[in-house]
Amino acid sequence: MARLSANLGFLWTELALPEAVRAAARAGFGAVECHWPYQTAEADLRAALQETGLPLLGLNTVRGNPGEMGLAALPGREAEARAAIDQAIAYADAVDAANIHVMAGTASGAAAAAAFAQNLRYACAATRRTVLIEPLNHRDAPGYFLQTSAQALGIITALGLANLKLMFDCYHLQIMEGDLSRRLEALLPHIGHIQIAAVPSRAEPDEGEVDYRHILQLVDRIGYEGWVGAEYRPRAGTEAGLGWIGRVTRVL
Repeated sequence: MARLSANLGFLWTELALPEAVRAAARAGFGAVECHWPYQTAEADLRAALQETGLPLLGLNTVRGNPGEMGLAALPGREAEARAAIDQAIAYADAVDAANIHVMAGTASGAAAAAAFAQNLRYACAATRRTVLIEPLNHRDAPGYFLQTSAQALGIITALGLANLKLMFDCYHLQIMEGDLSRRLEALLPHIGHIQIAAVPSRAEPDEGEVDYRHILQLVDRIGYEGWVGAEYRPRAGTEAGLGWIGRVTRVL
């Protein structure tokens, strides 16, 4: 069965990040990931990771100004985008995070595409870690530059960078495109990480229109060797909702 990671951007948010890592370990998760850990001292997070033995799978570049949702595809903001990439790489190096999600931002058009490509080239050259790009759905992130797996695949193949991969978030891609099983199979060589949440609620992945029992067994069957991130908003507190794990990992 696929290995599950706790996304601490949504889980145990009432706790400081190092304590959230410890809570995830007690709950039986085998890894953690986060969104923007920059207010947490690197040494404190590193200590919690070392104490629990959990790997940190990834973090995001900063969002920029309110509503921007990232900087990398914003024409004329290249200096800020690269500063955000440098910040993410430095923090990832300090805590040994495997992946860096470079957030594109709210933008469109040829100039945005060119800026995004240039900044991704910069990021991939600046780190040995995996650089991820993630399509976001148009309801939660209206106007976000990257919205579909086809668009992401076009960028990845055009740039041809060995450490540039797709963040396959089942929640976002089900809303935008559907047909998750076939997309997972087709995109497997380009996938760096998978995330799950219920659709349309974004709650625990044991309700809604996607059968994650099938998805988790599929990713095993097709040979996906990475982790599956639980990136959902709990219905009534993280601890109260953890029963979903047994329900979703049950063999069909």
